[in-house]
Amino acid sequence: MPRRALDNPLVPVVLGLLLERPAHPYQLLSALRDRGDAHAAAATRGTLYNTVTALAGAGWVAAQGQERAGNRPERTVYTITPAGHAELVRRLDAEIRDPEREFTRFVAAVSHLGALGPADAADALAERARRLRDRTAADEARLGDALAAGVPRLHVIEAEYALALARAETAWVERTADEIRSGSLAWPTAVISREDHDT
Repeated sequence: MPRRALDNPLVPVVLGLLLERPAHPYQLLSALRDRGDAHAAAATRGTLYNTVTALAGAGWVAAQGQERAGNRPERTVYTITPAGHAELVRRLDAEIRDPEREFTRFVAAVSHLGALGPADAADALAERARRLRDRTAADEARLGDALAAGVPRLHVIEAEYALALARAETAWVERTADEIRSGSLAWPTAVISREDHDT
């Protein structure tokens, strides 16, 4: 089995969901979608099924039986094995202890913010802030609904973390846009603005 399949960031997520309760891959996909956009974006149906297959091949999950609903085909229900539980604990411990630097597309874009020119940079940041506020409000509502429905807070703690990151990013983006507009963020004349480039 390719080691690459077991390096997928979905591995601890799937193991964690199966620690909560046995499930078939479609139930896992639904649970990921219920828990928020960050999880759903990471999991397509194909990647999730491939991940479950890789986990079964590694002996970290095992088929528990078949389940049928209505006229749908039978689905294999998986459960986490003791080896899978040990691997989940190992990975979670390492991930929580070691704050790796993540180079996101936004960080890559911000590193060349000067290319937009002051006006366009401020406008782009203001638009990002607006979208972040809208998304954060929707995520807060979704989290509130989950907690009101009795989902244990520990099962959605990652949503709290994601909200904290989104709020911090929004504050930085808004502050930076304001600094550009006020002129307190100096724009070196050597930086070629998009307006200069287009003329």
